[in-house]
Amino acid sequence: MSKPLNVLFLSSEVDPFAKTGGLADVSSALPQAIKELGHEIRIMMPRYRFISERRYKLHDIIRLKEIPVPVGKITEQGNVKSSFISNLKEKVQVYFLDNANYFGRDGIYQSPVGRKDYKDNDERFIFFCRGVLETLRRLGWQPDIIHCNDWQTGLVPAYLKTVFNQDSFLKPIKTVFTIHNMAYQGAFPADTFQKSGLPKDLFRVDGAEAYGKFNFLKTGLFFADSITTVSRRYAEEIATSEEFGAGLTGLLAKRKKDLHGILNGIDYNVWNPASDDLIYRKYDAKSLDAKLDNKRALVTKFNLAFNETTPVIGAISRLVDQKGFDIVLEALDELLKLNVQFILLGDGDKATEKQFDAMQKKYPQHMGVFFGFDKELAHLIEAGSDMFIMPSKYEPCGLNQMYSMRYGTVPIVRATGGLDDTVEDYVGSGKGTGFKFEKYDPKELLKAVQRALKVFQQPEEWKKIMRNGMSKDFSWEHSAKQYVNLYKELLK
Repeated sequence: MSKPLNVLFLSSEVDPFAKTGGLADVSSALPQAIKELGHEIRIMMPRYRFISERRYKLHDIIRLKEIPVPVGKITEQGNVKSSFISNLKEKVQVYFLDNANYFGRDGIYQSPVGRKDYKDNDERFIFFCRGVLETLRRLGWQPDIIHCNDWQTGLVPAYLKTVFNQDSFLKPIKTVFTIHNMAYQGAFPADTFQKSGLPKDLFRVDGAEAYGKFNFLKTGLFFADSITTVSRRYAEEIATSEEFGAGLTGLLAKRKKDLHGILNGIDYNVWNPASDDLIYRKYDAKSLDAKLDNKRALVTKFNLAFNETTPVIGAISRLVDQKGFDIVLEALDELLKLNVQFILLGDGDKATEKQFDAMQKKYPQHMGVFFGFDKELAHLIEAGSDMFIMPSKYEPCGLNQMYSMRYGTVPIVRATGGLDDTVEDYVGSGKGTGFKFEKYDPKELLKAVQRALKVFQQPEEWKKIMRNGMSKDFSWEHSAKQYVNLYKELLK
């Protein structure tokens, strides 16, 4: 094997310490998979107040007031604590950059009360990005690669190429920037730029400015040595379509040769029906009858009648525009007349929640809803549903369609982003892993469901589709190898 790499992985959220979505899962699982391949990888994230020192055994690495970080006209002080994440094979060190003014709060990006973004998110992540580099200088540990994730880390490549470009310790470091969702860009008023300490002439179209604002995501895309996103199809979409590129398609098109789609993986230690302690009864591809016990447990939980031949369609999602639940609502009256049961776990837009609540009251025999998030219920929905619906307007990667396939639950998805990359449309003769539709339209969604229901009435054919999905390998090892190859290419 060639010389092991040193990699620093930056993220604003990492499971189990802080999580709002899939970024936290990726930021935990991918570094562990890279470590298993024999490389030295460490993680750095902010130390939010709710990350318990006692629970996670945090200890001081660099004490208080040892890391001065300029933010605008003031200098904030930082310190660094450390802990580990580990799977059965490897331990990965996690550094926590601590500053009570910026991170001593109960939320990550917004206040839990009122759900409004913190007004100083610009300063908080200027501090984090610059503080990371100041920390590295003091640790004396030199990564070959800094792997940045989403807008909260977008200034790191810019600092390396400008403010620290004469620093002999930091200068050799290469950067990879991963886009998890183009919709979230960290765009702040123009006068925020002077707080960053970046050279004034960078606030321009071919730099850190987009549509009159200081855009952290664009800054990362402009200055990173290499860019990745979380599926091959999404990489194509964001570089060719204004709809997906969210205003930055031109820049992504210019950098297309540096843009790579690497599919996220899933953690089979957590998502595996053969070993899942959170479901009613464990099963695998050879014991699919046991899946029926999970179906019975699921519908009973929602006071619905159990019938082996009545298909259960499950959904687990944030109820936001991106996820396509507006077209589900438009199709729902027709859908529930098809002798199906529909079970939804999710939260988000309050108006959407109200509409689903009203539909559940209208169809109490056919529909169950739970607003919020419940880990155990999420696993039971994956295990107990016959089909799983993901009609996303856009979907950079998506994880639930991969969980569903592992659980023999057949996905019905819109052919976009990672959904298109991972689900093979059923074409008859037992070939395919799910059902896809192209146009973002309630009628097209309904047609895809009707196609699935037709095959569901042929039990042996349906079992072939279930087993096809269960045999797919979406483990992190594949993705980790692609990232390592990319790192090595950069270092050449």
